[in-house]
Amino acid sequence: MNVKVVNKYETLLNSLDIDIIKSVSGVFTPEELIMQFSNFFYNKMILDITAIANYQDISTIQELSVNMDMSKVILLLDDSEVVNSPRYLSSLVSMGIYNFTRNIDAVSFLIDNPNTYKDVAHYHQLNNVDSSPKPSPKEEEKAPKKSFIMDEEIKPVPVKSSIMEQQIIGIKNVTEHAGSTTLTYMLKRELEKCYRVVAAEVNTNNFIFLNDRSLRHTTTSELRSFINSNSKAEVILLDLNDGGNESLCTDILYLIEPGLIKLNKLIRHDQAIFEKLKGKKVILNRSVLNNEDVSDFEHESRSKVYFNIPYLDDKLDNYAQLKTLLIKMGFDRLDRGNHSEKNGKLFSIFK
Repeated sequence: MNVKVVNKYETLLNSLDIDIIKSVSGVFTPEELIMQFSNFFYNKMILDITAIANYQDISTIQELSVNMDMSKVILLLDDSEVVNSPRYLSSLVSMGIYNFTRNIDAVSFLIDNPNTYKDVAHYHQLNNVDSSPKPSPKEEEKAPKKSFIMDEEIKPVPVKSSIMEQQIIGIKNVTEHAGSTTLTYMLKRELEKCYRVVAAEVNTNNFIFLNDRSLRHTTTSELRSFINSNSKAEVILLDLNDGGNESLCTDILYLIEPGLIKLNKLIRHDQAIFEKLKGKKVILNRSVLNNEDVSDFEHESRSKVYFNIPYLDDKLDNYAQLKTLLIKMGFDRLDRGNHSEKNGKLFSIFK
């Protein structure tokens, strides 16, 4: 069954033939919505954006996204210029909010046919996206001004740039030895098919065993100058291992190997660890969990898993799972056709 939170578009939403178990009307702060529905089981939430207090401030939506499972939310947008600006829509995608529409009839469709990142990737700007965007007057002028009911989909004019803003991605172990070094290496090999990539480990020297001379090494004290010296790279991958400075990263993947012993060690070391990881990209790495197991893990840990990576063969040149992860993170060039695979020795031990 579904729930409905309505305000301005209450009459329109009431006209839809949707199974509803609970409906509330009015204007609510994120805290009030979280309190009402955090322990309430539902299939989908149809959320009238005008029912969210101060919804034109994207940080308000961000507060919701951190504390609610936004994959269950269908967000009905209004026709304001701010909400339909390219910056605002791109920020929704960055938060993992893919099910948004201005078409009242599309709400019913999205219940059974939710969007994936691929469906909304054209709204996602990897350039000039910050955590609390404020649309410029020029962007607002580009927002569509069609009537709310007649629009089939939102088609803002994208802001084009020939230069991709540099992405600095940290990969950090949460459980001991969760595989940050090998995963950094495999992500580099997948990304370099379409992007200019530099990969470095911070404060460790394990890359030497991968026999790849393009892999780099740096320290916490030298990290800023290392980044500055690689300004031409579109992506810098940093193996932070079990520590490392996170402040210079634009994004961080937090790795958890979901074995029983490692999880118990983690909880004994820090009982509040999953509270600290709320709203962050939690990756299950070297995982044997299926989708049902992942749901159980999320329920018991009261956390949200961003991606589940199984055991991967690090000798391969093509990783379908990692490609899917990277596309989800916004690296959509990887989704544009096939790329030639490298030929080489299987183990590459002898150089």
